[in-house]
Amino acid sequence: MEIGYNFKNKKLYDCAFTHISYAKENNVESNQRLEFIGDGLLDFIVGEKLFELYPDRAEGDLTKMRAYLVCEQSLHRLGTKLDLGNRMRFAKTEVKCKGNLKASIIADCFEALIGAIYLDGGFDCAKKWILDQYGKEFETVKAKDLMDYKSELQDYFQKKEKERGTVTYRLISQDGPDHAPTFTVEAMHNETPLAQGTGTSLKKAEQDAAKRALGDLR
Repeated sequence: MEIGYNFKNKKLYDCAFTHISYAKENNVESNQRLEFIGDGLLDFIVGEKLFELYPDRAEGDLTKMRAYLVCEQSLHRLGTKLDLGNRMRFAKTEVKCKGNLKASIIADCFEALIGAIYLDGGFDCAKKWILDQYGKEFETVKAKDLMDYKSELQDYFQKKEKERGTVTYRLISQDGPDHAPTFTVEAMHNETPLAQGTGTSLKKAEQDAAKRALGDLR
């Protein structure tokens, strides 16, 4: 499986695939700084593409669409297609913990790779690579459920003058193996339980809990 770009500077390629655990163990640079650059580029390029494709969409809609396309789940999916996890360099302890399968690590590597391509070939190369990886994702995103249920739930209470307060989320449990956990959280308003939700990440579980709470309240 090729990654779709040929590096002129192999050091940048190696750095993009260097996990912090390996970097500390071998006294080399990790991919975290490259991830920082890649994150900013990804937001801009994806946002620009959405702006071009959907001239009739309001800012709020475009923001939700971009958030979906650059979220950990999406980057993990795209990174897995490129087999990024198995290209990475890990410390032995992280290998035992199956770091090559962790969604957060693969998503971070995807962003680091963007940063490396930008430094190696420039903005146009990075832009082309990003657009090539996303392909039809830009078209299919408009059919996704992009509702931010957590914000909707908070707004629900903000509009009730006598019931204002902060909606919080409490972790109930984490089950399953480290590389494929399932989280259960409970949405609460002023310490009053509203509903529980589950997901493969805390963010997903919180969104699920908020969605269920809104369903009960409405």
